Amino acid sequence: MKVGTTGQFLGTVLAVQANFYKVQLQEAGVQGCKGAGGELDLNSPLLPAPLPPFLLCTRRTRLKKIGQQVMVGDRVIVEEPDWSGERGAIADVLPRQTELDRPPIANANQILLVFAVADPPLEPYQLSRFLIKAESTGLDVVLCLNKSDLVTSQEQQEICDRLLSWGYQPLFISVQQQINIDEVAKHLSQKITVVAGPSGVGKSSLINALIPDINLRVGEVSGKLARGRHTTRHVELFELPSGGLLADTPGFNQPDLDCSPEELVHYFPEASERLAHAHCKFNDCLHRDEPDCAVRGDWERYEHYLEFLDAAIARQTQLQQQADPESTLKRKTKGKGQSQYEPKLESKKYRRTSRRTQVQGLQDLYHDEE
Repeated sequence: MKVGTTGQFLGTVLAVQANFYKVQLQEAGVQGCKGAGGELDLNSPLLPAPLPPFLLCTRRTRLKKIGQQVMVGDRVIVEEPDWSGERGAIADVLPRQTELDRPPIANANQILLVFAVADPPLEPYQLSRFLIKAESTGLDVVLCLNKSDLVTSQEQQEICDRLLSWGYQPLFISVQQQINIDEVAKHLSQKITVVAGPSGVGKSSLINALIPDINLRVGEVSGKLARGRHTTRHVELFELPSGGLLADTPGFNQPDLDCSPEELVHYFPEASERLAHAHCKFNDCLHRDEPDCAVRGDWERYEHYLEFLDAAIARQTQLQQQADPESTLKRKTKGKGQSQYEPKLESKKYRRTSRRTQVQGLQDLYHDEE
């Protein structure tokens, strides 16, 4: 027997799989089960006691028709719940405060970027690439360095000084030795946090330490590549004991940099600091070889900036050529994953006339002579 109500419930989407959505209900968002004074009546016969931790919901056809997607992290309105079957239907999606496309998460407040100081070793270029991607989202960035028990205090200080010059205050932790795990929990309290970082640095182990009952699968570091093996398969939000939600995201070794060349410099805190105290001579300065540039100079990650800038320019050029059907160049893939642009032949100029067209032309000529 179904026990339902026509009231609407506010919830947060914890996971998405196929056409089903795992929605965590919020008691303060229940409507249609109010007391005489307008407050929520948790003793209402319409509500089960206690509320189920989540409902497995579908999306209303109306949302599908208007193209409204439902993402992990979305705050949604659920209606017509089936309490015994723990089912429901998503009737509406509330406006998003933030939105990430990769991983697809809505309403995230910050990114917890996890790296290891050893096993695998800390690679400055890889860390820099992750930091740029994190900065491009516009979210707050918390940099967490795991396996700190594998290095000396002097090495920790050297790493800390280096990252401070980049504009970041790292938090050194050790999941294995339970060092500073409480400090991490304080940063995550009452927020939706996205965990990111390369494989093998201890992301899943950290989440297991923060949420003891979760039991995420943990991988080992490859001895040949000195990299971690990918263990996370999909995006899902997990509730923290101290409040807040944590998103474990599929690991990837090199995140895509999809910003424009003009935007790139603003994702380097040390470069932004230079621009805050001085101005370049040209408004469209790319900080490469332009005269009177305020950014170009002796700072550690400037070489990283130049490499990322070349990639951003190449990406922009490719997008422009794809958008221009009259482009005279085409991209041709070579061996070993390399590609290059080659002149494109004029369309139809070198195409052979089909046999059917030739026959039709002869028939038309015959009829004209008659």
